[in-house]
Amino acid sequence: IVAVEMDPAWASGLTAAVLGGGALLFLVKRRSEQQRARDKVQAARRRRDASLRRAEEAVRRFQETVLSLSPAELAAQCRDGALSPRRVLHVYMEKALEVQEKLNCCTDFLMESQQQLAQLEGQRDGLLYGVPVSIKDSLGYTGHDSSCGVICKLEDPAAEDSVVVKVLKRQGAIPFMKTNIPQGLLNYDCSNPIYGLTLNPQNPQKTPGGSSGGEGALIGGGGSILGLGTDIGGSIRIPASFCGICGFKPTSNRISMRGLSSCCPGQKSVGTSIGPMARDVDSLALCMKALLCENMFVLDPTVPPIPFNEQVYLSTKRLRIGYYENDGMQQPSPSMSRALRDTKDLLERAGHTVFPRLTYAIYELFCKGVLADEGATLLNSMKGGPIDPCLKGQTVPYGLPWLVKKVLSVLLKPISPRLSSSIDALCGVGSVPALWKNHAAVEVTNTDNYIHEVVSEWRRLELDVMLCPMLGPAYNHTYAGKLTCALPNTTIYNLLNFPAGAVPVSTVTAEDEANLNHYKGNFQDYWDKVFVKAVRGAEGLPVAVQCVALPWQDELCLRFMREVEQLVREKNQI
Repeated sequence: IVAVEMDPAWASGLTAAVLGGGALLFLVKRRSEQQRARDKVQAARRRRDASLRRAEEAVRRFQETVLSLSPAELAAQCRDGALSPRRVLHVYMEKALEVQEKLNCCTDFLMESQQQLAQLEGQRDGLLYGVPVSIKDSLGYTGHDSSCGVICKLEDPAAEDSVVVKVLKRQGAIPFMKTNIPQGLLNYDCSNPIYGLTLNPQNPQKTPGGSSGGEGALIGGGGSILGLGTDIGGSIRIPASFCGICGFKPTSNRISMRGLSSCCPGQKSVGTSIGPMARDVDSLALCMKALLCENMFVLDPTVPPIPFNEQVYLSTKRLRIGYYENDGMQQPSPSMSRALRDTKDLLERAGHTVFPRLTYAIYELFCKGVLADEGATLLNSMKGGPIDPCLKGQTVPYGLPWLVKKVLSVLLKPISPRLSSSIDALCGVGSVPALWKNHAAVEVTNTDNYIHEVVSEWRRLELDVMLCPMLGPAYNHTYAGKLTCALPNTTIYNLLNFPAGAVPVSTVTAEDEANLNHYKGNFQDYWDKVFVKAVRGAEGLPVAVQCVALPWQDELCLRFMREVEQLVREKNQI
């Protein structure tokens, strides 16, 4: 063995190098382990985030699937167990709350819908089993106000459900939301001092229409699949038109009105109708079929026991269709006229025969009938609170003394004949004999009256149904109260008690908007100028047409609406 003497300095350096290298290796190894740990954490987080995204996507797809189903499809899937009514309700609750946040369209959430789920099994055979349904504020629901947008009706909850709510529940539907209305209901805007202003789902700068405006907004925004509104002058059809959905006004008293609240009880000249609102015509027909059942006829024996005639609804017989573009009162907007002509052409190409329109009188019968008391009952219901800005332009003349209104009517006649007629109509009828005379001029039993005249002309032309303008596009806010002159297109069919419905067929084009610059109107008066301001800024918004049939031919009217809907759908798919 040979001993080697090592230089102390070199040994010290070697030791240091060895120790340093070990430390470096240790640090490299530790850093590598830390990096692997970080990589594992990041990978785990990526997996978690991806799984959360997949879960969110699955939830979103499920919600979209549920929200895209028709009432018939929804009921079928709930019935066979593919969907749970509880989950369906919660999907619509979530969507309705989202829509409410944007549009302010609801007045009350019906928490009893949660309790109803536990009792739903007994209604499995119902046509609307598991289908969430919204209802207009004025329809009675036990324990909840039917405010009609006026303060005097607050804290006065319904003692029992209205008949239509009872029938809906019996058919397995789940009423879950009450929707907003204009103050007093006799207006086609949607705002009141209690719940505020409702916005249009297509454009928040526009009104959803009224008086069933909350229904139109909620359904148009996707927060409800099916709803019930009421209509005395267009209150279902106008919101349907403004919000791009379908709405149907049945013959008055075809659907029970027991349990319906009103600010003008006792008015008999023009009948109110309860009717459905939905995304498509088949859903309207399903709702009518569900309501027109033995249960409703037992609950309200005053309703004619006429079940839904599905054979008429599903018929493919060629129709003879009456048609008019201008009623002589309010010239349609350019988009209304174009949509109507396009629909007429589609119907003619499909083999239907289209004829000219009829005539009528609106102020002496409709306005004087609805406001026979000079609007006193409506104004009285608004005492104790402010008048909503949307309603002021309409109600200010109501409160003028009778003599002032008469003088104004005379003075305005040479300047604006229809404004003169409108103010004269606000004078009411003046006496009980005059009211009876008004009723006699309308009622069906009198052969020398307006309805008889219209029906005779309808029969002479051998018409099945009528195609006519539907008010639109949606107004800018606050204009509805200034333009009662635009309502004859819808109010006439309340006066006649003809079933009528609105079907969206087109949207406003840039050309339609430009053509407003050339709009003159039928009278070139103040109202015609205001109408242009009301409908401006509507490019892309929906436009509808109105379909009409004779009294008690509700199924034929719906069949006509479905024909229009299908032809438009086929055209858009080309």
